[in-house]
Amino acid sequence: MTTPENVIIVGSGPAGLTAALYAARAQLDPLVIEGAAPLGQLMLTTDVENYPGFPEGILGPELMDKFRAQAERFGAKFLTSDATKVDFSKRPFTVEVGEAVYEGRTVIVSTGATARMLNVPGEREYLGRGVSTCATCDGFFFRGVPLVVVGGGDSAMEEALFLTRFASKVTIIHRRDDFRASKIMAERAKANDKIDIIWDTTVEEVTGDGAKVTTLAMKNLKTGEASTIEVGGMFVAIGHDPTTKLFQGHLDLDANGYITVAHPTTATSVDGVFACGDVVDHIYRQAVTAAGTGCAAAIDAERWLEANH
Repeated sequence: MTTPENVIIVGSGPAGLTAALYAARAQLDPLVIEGAAPLGQLMLTTDVENYPGFPEGILGPELMDKFRAQAERFGAKFLTSDATKVDFSKRPFTVEVGEAVYEGRTVIVSTGATARMLNVPGEREYLGRGVSTCATCDGFFFRGVPLVVVGGGDSAMEEALFLTRFASKVTIIHRRDDFRASKIMAERAKANDKIDIIWDTTVEEVTGDGAKVTTLAMKNLKTGEASTIEVGGMFVAIGHDPTTKLFQGHLDLDANGYITVAHPTTATSVDGVFACGDVVDHIYRQAVTAAGTGCAAAIDAERWLEANH
């Protein structure tokens, strides 16, 4: 065993990389176990126009590369593999990556969340080219075109209502004959002149012209009838899954699997383990808010190390 790391950061993305930057600048030499597919959900985003400091906008992967390079410049170390096991029951904590075992005096978890997809033909192909999982991120790019929102919960209602600012029309496609959204959100969507609703229906296929989405193939689940709808974009709003399987039984999670923290801090149920970004936050889910909590987690870890040296 080598000397324990001061800080092990599990996960990357805006939260993990900001935590790495702050921890590195505090001379803590953090080890970032960034994952086999690193740098978070922005790797799937083409244009990012809402991250402060980039008035012309920036490509998602380019922004994440800059985050990573900045943390590396100050001494953050990176391991491009997935953590496979953790043990927070004793100190130093251990994080395993396959056969290798790493010890850490503190751990910051920033493993993020993934948007649930429909898993239909064409959906992945057109992700970032007309298929989106975030209206607040991408709505601005869809001015004056008809849009579809798939889902029936509060987030689907919020996305649909938000998109009415840009779209010529928004159609909500829902697989049941009633929304699971809260009554107030459902009523708001139903009352909006720019929103149409197609009930009892699923999207079966996404097609486009190679550059962008043009048509969705649909199926009515009650009648079996097939139909198509012409669209400028499709927003999938059927929920997110936090990447917390690794931490079940090690950290307290809420009913939906998100790590619980003692707000406004990033402290988890285990003293010395902190969590930030979308693995905690199921409300805002923005790069800038994730980065903010990453900063907080690094400061929390630094202060914990000061108090517990």
